[in-house]
Amino acid sequence: MSLPSVMRAAEISEPGGPEVLQITSRPVPEPMAGQILIAVDHAGVNRPDVLQRAGRYAPPPGASDLPGLEAAGTVAALGPGVTKWAVGDTVCALLPGGGYAEFVATHQDHVLPVPAGMAMDQAAALCETFFTVWSNVFMRGGLKGGERFLVHGGSSGIGTTAIQLAAHFGNRVFATAGSAEKCAACTRLGAERAINYREEDFVAILRAEGGADLILDMVGGEYIPRNIKALADDGRLVQIAFLQSPKVEMNFAPLMVRRLSMTGSTLRPQSDAAKAEIAAQLHDQVWPLLEAGRIGPVMDSRFALENVAEAHARMESSAHIGKIVLNLR
Repeated sequence: MSLPSVMRAAEISEPGGPEVLQITSRPVPEPMAGQILIAVDHAGVNRPDVLQRAGRYAPPPGASDLPGLEAAGTVAALGPGVTKWAVGDTVCALLPGGGYAEFVATHQDHVLPVPAGMAMDQAAALCETFFTVWSNVFMRGGLKGGERFLVHGGSSGIGTTAIQLAAHFGNRVFATAGSAEKCAACTRLGAERAINYREEDFVAILRAEGGADLILDMVGGEYIPRNIKALADDGRLVQIAFLQSPKVEMNFAPLMVRRLSMTGSTLRPQSDAAKAEIAAQLHDQVWPLLEAGRIGPVMDSRFALENVAEAHARMESSAHIGKIVLNLR
């Protein structure tokens, strides 16, 4: 594949609102040992991109300063020692950054094949959410078939993914969302009950069902003590973000009395080996479901790279249901 020396990209000119995202030219990155270079077709837009743009989520050392944590496209070049992929392969990838560009480099073990029959825009919407949900709900949270599972933000990319996977593996799924339309989307995806948090109390509803065995939360703040109340005895709370606040005053005595567990993680700073293990489990246990059409990404909207500010505004409006992606081609 003949490669250009420069590429279009969307950079963060300074911390601020969507308007600080500017189209620029950057050198095409060279893949290092163990990396592949991807000619990006579509890139996913995720909440961490918004936080990075606002100056609240710095990229880890060595990562691109460009936003973008997932993409789909074609392998354009191989770094030294790459054995898993060939130039021309169609792939989707988890990225340390740099997805908002026509080319991006990432570790070969953090890449998965585009599921057979899936369009590139859908494939670009897979990795950030599926890596996050699989690692936190199933690996860290230990969700087992037949348990009661509650996910907050059920209509988000994370939420729509978590609902589908938990329902597929035989769990009773509950979700919170902020409108009747979003709640309806959650039930269509497999939630037994979608709770409009503006009108109903998820704590009371879950307690009436015996409590949640596992809760996946990205809200934090005053949701944390409410989550503790909503858990069943021996229940687990997994925290993956703090859209409200990382700080709250609460009584921790119920953790001991009711044998509760609290844990959490962020994906981006994890080691190459940890991300490779998540990718391997997804390939074995989830990719066959995607290829069979039993689960899939829920697509909200698509924006040209030049309209990246509109994509971020859409994300921050919280009006979206499912995934937002950028078209790079």
